[in-house]
Amino acid sequence: MADVKTTRAIARGVRLAPRKVSLVAHLVRGRSVADALVILEHTPKRAARPLAKVIASAQANATNTHGIDGKTLVIDSLQVTAGPRLKRYRPAAHGRALPFMKRTSHISVVVSGAAKPKKTAAKPAEKKAEEK
Repeated sequence: MADVKTTRAIARGVRLAPRKVSLVAHLVRGRSVADALVILEHTPKRAARPLAKVIASAQANATNTHGIDGKTLVIDSLQVTAGPRLKRYRPAAHGRALPFMKRTSHISVVVSGAAKPKKTAAKPAEKKAEEK
């Protein structure tokens, strides 16, 4: 059986509230990477684009760096956590200022898949026999 490997990608400080990003994350959690990218491409939410970028980054890490077959990739875990909050103030009546927070998110994706079969080098004696 093929060796199963995992790899991850993280986007920190995404300027979207974690609650809004998790709504989109529920759509693709546990699916294959190819299906998830198609779903996110057709999802009319602002959070779909950064989520798709993180999943595509995890896919690139898996295929280019860790030697995992791109066709077998599945989203193993997808976490959306709260990032730092930017505290701001809105002007109000009678010279007051009302506080509000601009929330940010951290998106973490772990993908797993089967390792690509390694190519074995031909022995020198076999190469000479092939040349003749």
